[in-house]
Amino acid sequence: MTAPAELYACLYAKEFPAQSLLRLRPELHSKPCVVLEGEPPSQYVCSLNTKARLTGLARGMTRVEVDTFSEPIILSRSGQTETRTRLILLECAGAFSPRIEEHRQDTALLCSIDIAGSKSLFGPPELLAQSLLQRVRSLGISARVTVSDNFHAAACLAKGPMVRSAIQIIPPQSKAEILSGLPLTVLDLTNMQTETFALWGIRTLGNLAALPEKELIARMGQDGKRLRQLACGEHPHLFQPVEPPFTLDERMELDAPVELMDSLLFIANMMMDQLILRAKARILALASLTITLTLDGGASHTRTVRPALPTTDKQLWIKLLHLDLQAHPPAASILAIALHAEPGSTSKVQLGLFSPQLPEASRLDVTLARIRAIVGENNVGCAVLQDSNALESFRMGPFSVLSGESTVAASSQPRASMRVLRPSEVASTTLQNGRPSIFYFRDRRYVVEHAYGPWVVSGDWWAQTLWGCEQWDLVARSQDGSMLCCCMMRDLLENKWQMAALYD
Repeated sequence: MTAPAELYACLYAKEFPAQSLLRLRPELHSKPCVVLEGEPPSQYVCSLNTKARLTGLARGMTRVEVDTFSEPIILSRSGQTETRTRLILLECAGAFSPRIEEHRQDTALLCSIDIAGSKSLFGPPELLAQSLLQRVRSLGISARVTVSDNFHAAACLAKGPMVRSAIQIIPPQSKAEILSGLPLTVLDLTNMQTETFALWGIRTLGNLAALPEKELIARMGQDGKRLRQLACGEHPHLFQPVEPPFTLDERMELDAPVELMDSLLFIANMMMDQLILRAKARILALASLTITLTLDGGASHTRTVRPALPTTDKQLWIKLLHLDLQAHPPAASILAIALHAEPGSTSKVQLGLFSPQLPEASRLDVTLARIRAIVGENNVGCAVLQDSNALESFRMGPFSVLSGESTVAASSQPRASMRVLRPSEVASTTLQNGRPSIFYFRDRRYVVEHAYGPWVVSGDWWAQTLWGCEQWDLVARSQDGSMLCCCMMRDLLENKWQMAALYD
């Protein structure tokens, strides 16, 4: 039984601290930017972008040396931003294979993907590498992709010098030839090993692969054998996959406090692009969006918007955020923005050929948000009855769209509907044996045929003094034979009768 063929794709992102900070700052991509690490005054450059490198800036420079250059953009290293970006890249790689292995480095990210057997899904390795690189670039990260049947060969080529093409495929029969020109720095040597190879005049992987194996083992032990196998592209690897969590989170720390709503929405717009892009990659939509604003002084301001249906319409989300923040503005200037989205299934609407056109759910959400901003948060929604005997006791609840069939069985028995009169109309009533027998309503005389009641309302069980109103349900007939079904209320304190509602 032959072992299955191995095939690996390595995703390598250089200057990862700088790329993590610039991912949501496209306006700084054309400017020289450096990332400083350490505490003042011993700060030094740990990462920089290509524009800064072309101006003469280099890694390891101190803050004093950086200040001698003309107007470089100085950023502070953020561990939280790097961790969040790393998880986003691992999540992106997980869309191509469930077997992912991460190799953390100080200023770079190396992610290996086991793509053996994925040809039927994504096509040949060249096409998969192009799709992976395109997906990574859409996330705002510049990277390289190398493919080989040897794990370490793909990793060494990815860490090698930059070439014109960001995608490199290593044929199985040409591994040693392609790796021969790479410097020894791609092997992550120790200081002693680096000094030893420098004394021997070994500077490339080709020089190392040409050394005799027995003599190399005699001088360096088993490490020498391992390094020579790496240089030849023959060293085996035990793949240790990881499973990154899937969370739709984006966070950005602002360079300066923001107070204007337009500036806040401009930043949120870029963050929404990334959230929607990641949700679409998994064929999902956004069900709710929570924005957390870190305010000047240490406080935070959190708001959540939830439309009727999950959607990936960015303009709808931005409009809902705008209306919600207008109705509930933050109390201070904003230092950082965090967005968290809950994933949901994409909504599908299928209309019949002759069915009338229905209004879009997104338009209803925007309309409700506008009304909510005018009349108040608790005055928009659907009426929900409360467990109370008080008149018109209800509260406003949020609209919700039920998925699937309702579990409540529809009753086939016809029921009367009530039309409440607001305000109640005065009715003159004649009693007989304590029950209404005749009443006048809207200039017509009615004779009561059936009277049901009374029910004492307008009170609570713990305050009996508030029981001051009686309710009667009456079936009456006028002189011309027309029937009237109504609900009448009697104020016991003032002995006044009023018509409260009519039954249809």
